[in-house]
Amino acid sequence: MYQLTWQPHFHQFLIDWNVSLEQRVAWMKEYEIPENQRFLRAVAEGSDIGELRLRLSILHRTTGEFIGVCGSGILDRVSPANREIYYGISEHARNRGYTTQAAQALIRFLFEHTRVQELIAIAQVRNPASNRVLQKCGFQLQQDLMLEEQAYHYYKLRATQ
Repeated sequence: MYQLTWQPHFHQFLIDWNVSLEQRVAWMKEYEIPENQRFLRAVAEGSDIGELRLRLSILHRTTGEFIGVCGSGILDRVSPANREIYYGISEHARNRGYTTQAAQALIRFLFEHTRVQELIAIAQVRNPASNRVLQKCGFQLQQDLMLEEQAYHYYKLRATQ
């Protein structure tokens, strides 16, 4: 994870993900793994996931190699705050459909196993690959917005009834 987040294309688009190795390990031990466990326990018990985050690895199907991340949490930098999906993929695994497959699986899981009825996502305007992933997943462009001096496309996806 540490090596992935320091790849130039990764931290160019996912701001604040490239931290020191010590910080990454601390986050995983203290926050990310315990919160994943709480999220999955809530789903198993049929409870509301509330504002819990879920952070998943993207693994190469044949080699098992860690090639990226895909997750969901509350995006509070937009109004109204809502549950988002996000992802990032290793440079050597880009443009092969892995990110789209992972995002589609996460979306399906959230709509089928939680009370989530709507998801949002943002992608920098200057990141066509990420915008393509969202469009392939069925997200609809809502508007453009500025966050931290960067232009983003803001998307929504509603569960089908």
